[in-house]
Amino acid sequence: MGGNLLRMLMLSGVVAACAAVAVAAEGDKKVEDGKYSDKDGTITYNVQPDGTVDWYTFSGFRRYHAECHVCHGPDGLGSTYAPALTESLKRQTYEEFAEVVANGRQRVGGGQESVMPAFGTNRNVMCYLEDIYAYLKARSDEKVPRGRPAKREAQPQAAKDFENSCMGQ
Repeated sequence: MGGNLLRMLMLSGVVAACAAVAVAAEGDKKVEDGKYSDKDGTITYNVQPDGTVDWYTFSGFRRYHAECHVCHGPDGLGSTYAPALTESLKRQTYEEFAEVVANGRQRVGGGQESVMPAFGTNRNVMCYLEDIYAYLKARSDEKVPRGRPAKREAQPQAAKDFENSCMGQ
């Protein structure tokens, strides 16, 4: 099921991109239904000068702290148990991030062992994977400070519809 859920999520992004009615450009970013992507089409964040974050980055903060911070520490800063994701995303692509989250990873050697469990069947992670990435990327790029973002954009209808569909409602 994990692989199927990942494929469904990746395909839904492709379908959504192909069905785009209006895509606005904002600098080097594109925005569609409140979701930002960079010039290469990779999901990204948007932080306004007053600190307001886009809905998906805010959602990523919520989901990260519901599912990931127990091991990776608050705000993606790492712990004695798992690495700082704010550092990992300085060199890791979205695709690499998604692969590790969905399928897990085990590293053994040099007297240390680390195991990242697979979350490919966890809808609370996989339905929000792009959101989590956007939040962690904003943290990695030092565009969002520690703690809960003080301001956020409203949740777009497209986000509500996707959430209902992905969560099986």
